Amino acid sequence: MERSHVDVLDQDLALDCEDETRRIARAMRAALSQRLRRRGVVVGISGGVDSAVCAALAARALGAGRVLGLLMPERDCPPDAFERAQALCRALGIAYEVEELTAPLEAAGCYRRRDAAIRELFPDYGAGWRQKIVLATNPVEDERLSQFDLVVRTPEGEERRARMPAAVYLQVTAATNMKQRMRKLMEYQHAERLNYAVLGTPNRLEYELGFFVRGGDGLADIKPIAHLYKSQVYALAGHLGVPNEIRRQPPSTDTYSLDQTQEEFYFGLPWHAMDRLLWALSNGVAAADAGRPLRLSAEQVQRAWNDIRRKRVAAARNLADAALVEPVALS
Repeated sequence: MERSHVDVLDQDLALDCEDETRRIARAMRAALSQRLRRRGVVVGISGGVDSAVCAALAARALGAGRVLGLLMPERDCPPDAFERAQALCRALGIAYEVEELTAPLEAAGCYRRRDAAIRELFPDYGAGWRQKIVLATNPVEDERLSQFDLVVRTPEGEERRARMPAAVYLQVTAATNMKQRMRKLMEYQHAERLNYAVLGTPNRLEYELGFFVRGGDGLADIKPIAHLYKSQVYALAGHLGVPNEIRRQPPSTDTYSLDQTQEEFYFGLPWHAMDRLLWALSNGVAAADAGRPLRLSAEQVQRAWNDIRRKRVAAARNLADAALVEPVALS
């Protein structure tokens, strides 16, 4: 019997976890010994599944003694994320350091610059308020470029929402992107003192569709799961024994003080739907077949694919080397 596209999709996203673990371990060891000439790796651990899987893979590949976990809380991070990250390091038997980033971020003006932009929309925004950015447009329903709303919650628990003009959006994101860049600064400081490499944690959705900050979480020496769809990362998490409390966490931006999923901030669809749509687009599946298991029409799938194509362009731009006037030979 001929297999449906859905069957093919499910089969191609399935993973032989032990074989993949060995393959990634070989690649990690080869990168360290042959290209990077480093002794071990530093990995920033957020309490989410991607960084947990990267840390577990590194411990399997190199031994726990050659992996340093870096925990970098700041005042907008939920306390339970820090607790999950600590528990992971202990479970893996890896050493870890804690770098509290609130003070350096304050010194750089991260919170001050962000809050000044927020007050353009909510003049009474201040101490005790919380905030996040959410998509105001849905890529499945709307062909327009993404628009964003700012959501705030007062100390009394009242939520307010307003559409963000471009200047406000750009200032808020530029300020909050300091968090990713500060974390990377700390990772490289520890990596250089130990002669280690920095391990990046993006999965395929994040890497291919540009969900990262240039010079921040987009910067690393090795990115061991950038080829894996999110569903495959979750499968590896189970195989590697990542604690259940981490595997149950929805993918988060780890940036804003209100709970915020990657779906509502960037992708517009749940990660399992994005996995299916990205795989289908990359492998020539018809739009109607790709949409059927997701209960999306062919027209909705095409709109989602157009959004994926735009995100790929942005990702390529953010990953590109600096522009030169003319090539410079390095050998």
